[in-house]
Amino acid sequence: MFTSVLMIEKPLVSADVELVTTLHGDEPVSFVVLMQPRGDQDRLLRALDDVALGELEDAVHEGDEPEGDEAVRPARLALEHSLKALRETGAGADGQIIEKHPLDVLTSVVADTRADEVIVLTAPHLVEEFFHRDWASRARHRVGVPVLKLFAHSDDD
Repeated sequence: MFTSVLMIEKPLVSADVELVTTLHGDEPVSFVVLMQPRGDQDRLLRALDDVALGELEDAVHEGDEPEGDEAVRPARLALEHSLKALRETGAGADGQIIEKHPLDVLTSVVADTRADEVIVLTAPHLVEEFFHRDWASRARHRVGVPVLKLFAHSDDD
């Protein structure tokens, strides 16, 4: 069985599920999904990303996102939805919410599960990517397995 650690920041849509579950052909796959509530962290970087992508309306509303404990409940629901969608394809799927130190948790999960790869599935983060501060860039130097960066689909894709 091929084990992937899947880092996400929003619930998986059907196109994302199909993408990650078919990456390795017919080989059975298992996922450990790590979901980090965005909340208050990196708010300025997200606003700059929105401006760079021409999504000015989103940039204006960056301060409207839930913070702290308020961000955990929607993240938990998003994680449960994503795990269910992965399991419905026949894949194994477990997961957890990461509230602090995502790269430390990722490194530990990769080691504990003997994962074969890490898949970072996020929206484009131009500013973070340019400065190599995005999850995938930072994880490549820490986890000891291949790290694949994919862009998540939105509900309207």
